[in-house]
Amino acid sequence: MSHVIEMIGIRKEFPGIVANDNITLQVEEGEIHAILGENGAGKSTLMSILFGLYHADKGVIKVRGKEVNIKSPNDAFDLGIGMVHQHFQLVHNFTVAENIILGKEGGFVYDIKTASKKIKEISERYGLAIEPDMVIEDITVGMQQRVEILKMLFRDADILIFDEPTGVLTPQEIKELMQIMKNLIKEGKSIILITHKLDEIKEVADRCTVIRRGKYIGVVDVKSTSVDEMAAMMVGRPVSFKVEKKPAVLKDTVLEVTNLSVKNAKGVLGVKDFSLSVRGGEIVGIAGVDGNGQSELIEAITGLRKIESGSVILCGKDITNMSIQERNELGLGHIPEDRQKRGLVLSAPLTTNMVIKEFYKPRFGKKGILQTKEINEYTQGIIEKFDVRSGEGKDSLAGKLSGGNQQKAIIGREVTANPELLIAVQPTRGLDVGAIEFIHKQLVEQRDKGKAVLLVSFELDEIFNLSDRIAVINAGRLIDIVNTKDTDVNSVGLMMAGIKKEGE
Repeated sequence: MSHVIEMIGIRKEFPGIVANDNITLQVEEGEIHAILGENGAGKSTLMSILFGLYHADKGVIKVRGKEVNIKSPNDAFDLGIGMVHQHFQLVHNFTVAENIILGKEGGFVYDIKTASKKIKEISERYGLAIEPDMVIEDITVGMQQRVEILKMLFRDADILIFDEPTGVLTPQEIKELMQIMKNLIKEGKSIILITHKLDEIKEVADRCTVIRRGKYIGVVDVKSTSVDEMAAMMVGRPVSFKVEKKPAVLKDTVLEVTNLSVKNAKGVLGVKDFSLSVRGGEIVGIAGVDGNGQSELIEAITGLRKIESGSVILCGKDITNMSIQERNELGLGHIPEDRQKRGLVLSAPLTTNMVIKEFYKPRFGKKGILQTKEINEYTQGIIEKFDVRSGEGKDSLAGKLSGGNQQKAIIGREVTANPELLIAVQPTRGLDVGAIEFIHKQLVEQRDKGKAVLLVSFELDEIFNLSDRIAVINAGRLIDIVNTKDTDVNSVGLMMAGIKKEGE
């Protein structure tokens, strides 16, 4: 097989960090080639160089055997290279067709009807099921990703780069995306898949290039290489996929939610008459398909959304109408679902982000003056304990960190504050296996210290691995609460679909 892409001896430096250190990548025609690496290993940087967003300091790029100089994404498109970014590049109040033709309009007039017809044909050919006149803000995240794929295909790209494509998708959407990728390969495309999810690599990839801390480790044949072997190559040590935890030692009730009803963004009830308690020393997992009221429930508990009826008691105090700051002071920690929107101030350094909830306390601010030395030491401690990797250390802007390192910074901040109740929503979304192992240990450690943990995850394996009890939610209602040891994935899956037990 001939190489459609060769990147030889690629080096790229940023202030304080070597993102790519002499990396070589060779992609064969008609294959799905995975690039596997930890958060911040240099995967996205390497692909941004191939797509013309960055320029390598050293190295050679060849496309179909010919050496090229890719100065911009337009150069990449001219060479048949397209990229679906981790964070989508879409205008939300535009239609699918309008988003796809952006940058392709040409003169003063572009025939939207002709474009829409071509979009519909491409959508049907590859099984994307997208209508050209749908408005982006009205469609799911999974559908938005398909629009990004359509953008590439509309420009006749035949080398497709997917950057962490499943980070924001539900299990069903992930399954559908895997099938779309297989369809693309059947039609003669070549795919580069950037990921740290080993099960997805085993599902679709032919070969896998592993990089660690910016260095090339090796390339393996996926079918003949085990998940454990790839994980060890990626992290540099054996990784345990099993969460070790002792039996729960239960303490007093920390969180009591009673008959809670909350409206969603459309003004209708997203949570209906929901009751739940969490005791110190246990992890309660909330299982459900995305969009069934989990977000509204957590936003109500944390003070981000108004409660219509019902009550929330934290550590014996009614917090139903309390401010967010008052809830935090009572001992509520929150790892939010959207790390960029709700977790961090992206334009501020890590020092600001790590004390943003506590800057007014005497430790960090005396008589209105911030204690810079104390803040710096506190931030440095979180960076070291939680392995937050960044080019400029504590002074790095949060927005400059990779997605996984942003997540580790948030988890470090929330856990270090030692909350009585830690609410963790999708805590390992976008993390590599080494980081997932570490975060799972942190959550279990909180539980073993007698703290209460409320976990929301769309990964059923994670729910079963970590939770002592599982609360299943469907259409905003509590279906049932079960002890993890007394149930199985199939039973919980049925409850997630609204079926409590056979015949009910």
